[in-house]
Amino acid sequence: MTKMKALLAALAVSSAIFGGAVAPAHAGPDVNTTAGLVLADGKPAPGLAVHGYDVVAYQTQGKPVRGTAEFATVHREATYRFASKANLDTFKANPAKYEPAYGGYCAYGVSVGAKFDGDPNFWKVVDGKLYLNLDKGIQQAWLKDVPGAIKKAEANWPGLKDKQPSEIN
Repeated sequence: MTKMKALLAALAVSSAIFGGAVAPAHAGPDVNTTAGLVLADGKPAPGLAVHGYDVVAYQTQGKPVRGTAEFATVHREATYRFASKANLDTFKANPAKYEPAYGGYCAYGVSVGAKFDGDPNFWKVVDGKLYLNLDKGIQQAWLKDVPGAIKKAEANWPGLKDKQPSEIN
């Protein structure tokens, strides 16, 4: 086992033990969501995409901003929250522009053939697309060769997107 694979395996195990890894809730396996929402009738609601952060704010404000339940929409079986009605309307007009790459899973993880949680605090917008990473260390590794990592992730994603993380990690 290479050092990188050993590192990734250790990260996956520690994340699962200490709560960093989040399995998709109710969206399909191609969208990473956080469970825990319940509708007024007691039924589970679609999980939160990007841990409830406003995906439009990354591009318009250049930073992660928490969204609120007041400004929310369900898209592709995931609940997206926004900090303002303007951001909600912007997303609704062009969701594909603002959805995170790889359904919000860790961009570096996808580049090495895995699905790890994407942390909204470890991010980068590249050519108008939001990429999330698992943590600071993984993001630093990803930043060493962003074009190469994206190329690898783009090649891997079709084979990963329809699988649950538990099937591949």
